[in-house]
Amino acid sequence: MISHILVPLDGSPLAECVLPHVLAVAQAVDARLTLLHVLERPRETGELPTDPLHWHLKKSVTKVYLDQITARLQYSKLDVTNTILEGMPAELVVEYANNKDVDLIALSTHGRSGLSGWNVSSVVQKIILRAHKSTLLVRAYKPLASDLGKIHAYKRLFVGLDCSARAEMVLPVAIGLSQFYKAKLTLGMVIRNPELLHRFPPSDEDQKLVNRISNRNKQAAEHYFKQLSSQFSLQGINLQTRIIASDNVIATLHDMVDQEKTDLVILVAHGRSAEGRWPYGSVATSFISFGNTALMIVQDLTSNETRYTQAEMATREIKRH
Repeated sequence: MISHILVPLDGSPLAECVLPHVLAVAQAVDARLTLLHVLERPRETGELPTDPLHWHLKKSVTKVYLDQITARLQYSKLDVTNTILEGMPAELVVEYANNKDVDLIALSTHGRSGLSGWNVSSVVQKIILRAHKSTLLVRAYKPLASDLGKIHAYKRLFVGLDCSARAEMVLPVAIGLSQFYKAKLTLGMVIRNPELLHRFPPSDEDQKLVNRISNRNKQAAEHYFKQLSSQFSLQGINLQTRIIASDNVIATLHDMVDQEKTDLVILVAHGRSAEGRWPYGSVATSFISFGNTALMIVQDLTSNETRYTQAEMATREIKRH
């Protein structure tokens, strides 16, 4: 369940692109919001110390800014607070999220540094790779109207599934949003075509084997969706299911999302593989890096279940000395 949403803001209009989505999700799941701004101190590179008066003025201006956005969100009867921290943005956002029982971090892909050819900014990339929290990622280059007096209503939701119980962790959120906004909910699954290693064209026997496995997987997927559809029909959800067999699962999922003109894609971080070596599986990573739609990733592993990278371990070791 999502009960506490953290919204990092840096004072830029690009960062505020996340707010209509935050309002939409918070209204649907009845979550409280925390707006967070990190005042970034100069790095220790020989720069002159920050002028205390200038710093105090900067902090006061930031407080006014956060209070104004807080008031706009509270107008929609949401529980909203704000806080200011001082230090390095990515590190402090991650630390706050882990220490304050945050369930979802809502991020715009770009902020004060401006738009770039990268699909997400460096600060956002650091946060989503280290926080080990569910994440709502909004594309700053596809902004919505920023009028917070009017809720952004989702019309088309897309959920990627793979027949695993782990992937189903996204369903409670998807169902809640679909019911609240009476949105069309598409459950999509791509079945990978069986691959046979060979240097020459497959024999008739090989092709029969491939077809048999493909048909078996398709029947299993159809049965799975039929069961889900019967459950959802009792909840009054406008449901559509799509199953496609393909040689490229990830590319086909991207195509399905585009074809459905989706407002929000909802994925689990790992799915069937549950590979804890990285914070996200290949599908979620692809949608973070190359997706064009607002994206919610439900994190299925805790920080204790995900392995530290060698860079993280080296940094921790240095800090101990």
